[in-house]
Amino acid sequence: MASKRLMKDMTVGKPLGLILSFAIPLIGGNLFQQFYSMVDTIIVGKTLGVGALAAVGSAGSMHFLVFGFVLGTCAGMAIPISQCFGAKDEVSLRKYLANAIWIAIVLTVTVTTAVCLLTRNILVWMQTPEDIFEDAYDYMFVMMLGIPATVLYNFSASVMRALGDSKRPLYFLIFSSFLNVGLDLIFILVFRWGCAGAAWATVFAQAISGFLCLGFIIKNFTILRFQKGEMAVSGEHIRKLLGMGLPFGLQTSITAVGNVVLQSAVNSLGSVAVASMTAAGKVNMLLSCAYDAMGNAMATYAGQNLGARKLSRVKKGIKLSLITMISYSVVAFCILMVAGQYIALLFVDASETAILANVKTFLIINAGSCFMLASLIIHRYVIQGLGFSHYALFAGIFEMFARAAVAFLLVPVWGFTGACFASPAAWVAANAFLIPCYLYVMKKLKNTIEVVPDED
Repeated sequence: MASKRLMKDMTVGKPLGLILSFAIPLIGGNLFQQFYSMVDTIIVGKTLGVGALAAVGSAGSMHFLVFGFVLGTCAGMAIPISQCFGAKDEVSLRKYLANAIWIAIVLTVTVTTAVCLLTRNILVWMQTPEDIFEDAYDYMFVMMLGIPATVLYNFSASVMRALGDSKRPLYFLIFSSFLNVGLDLIFILVFRWGCAGAAWATVFAQAISGFLCLGFIIKNFTILRFQKGEMAVSGEHIRKLLGMGLPFGLQTSITAVGNVVLQSAVNSLGSVAVASMTAAGKVNMLLSCAYDAMGNAMATYAGQNLGARKLSRVKKGIKLSLITMISYSVVAFCILMVAGQYIALLFVDASETAILANVKTFLIINAGSCFMLASLIIHRYVIQGLGFSHYALFAGIFEMFARAAVAFLLVPVWGFTGACFASPAAWVAANAFLIPCYLYVMKKLKNTIEVVPDED
């Protein structure tokens, strides 16, 4: 059966090999998602100038807040699906999927409508510099209008990953990424649509990748073909899905609130600071792709093994993934120290010496602290995969307050350099909560479920 070949059972076999084989396609997917954003930024920065680059960047933190909530909720709702898959309960799996679809539809329509109506007010609240305001509005409005396209891809991809297939979403994303490049060039250089053109290119390309994922699921994943009555709305399933999904989404959004506060503080420093943060953030996001991929892999791994009641495999997985990602952090830091500024030249001209100096400062501070990000991501996603998303929510609160503290206390004194310490401060604060929380969750599970020994 085709669907069985596509799915990956992570409850048997060597943990690290399973985790890495799942995570590597996710890294590719994350890189291509960054490729979407980077192409916009490169073309905007090189063809429309530093002002337009700052405009795109000024909308970034709000984009992260809104999309983080919607996509985090969708990813969280995939956790019960992975748990049912690990437990071999196909009927419950389809019922959770059906109710997750209803929730995703309502959530997407509501959030898209609200944010599009408030876009201009949001930019005013964020103290967006006047010289980039209209470009920022054009870019942000179109991106928010495209929320349904982004949800379609990410929800479909989350379902496929919950069943152990991390490769097919990558293939579709690669195709649409190259399409995005072509559309960027057409909309910006030919049609002269400016910043809005970059946003439209991303939205159209994301929609196509979403439809490709959906079509593949319908054709190949026979386990997901609904039987009579399984599409019905179920209060029990909706409560559990929201209990998993909303804390996941809120955690991401609460973290993003800190980013919005920080972005507002950076906006007050002027367009050069905004452009510097935009370029540095794009370079740093390339580094972060591996962390997010490992986190998603660990969420699926933990969810499936919880369903199989193999907690010892979860402990093995988290230990091995931490060693792997901390080693990666050291290598990535060395690479960025050598090549970081040259990567930044993709976005700005070599004549923008002030921006390039700011980028270097940002990378030294952030890349040198990424071992803390490794710990944060792995512990958070494991906790979520084990079904305790509400605890991960508190980690987001710790991050939010840390970033806000940097915005209020360090940026006014140290300017752009102060802003560079926001993420490291947030990572320290979140780890202070997540590591003890993980130990508590594992102890609680051992006392509440009948654990099955791992034979591998």
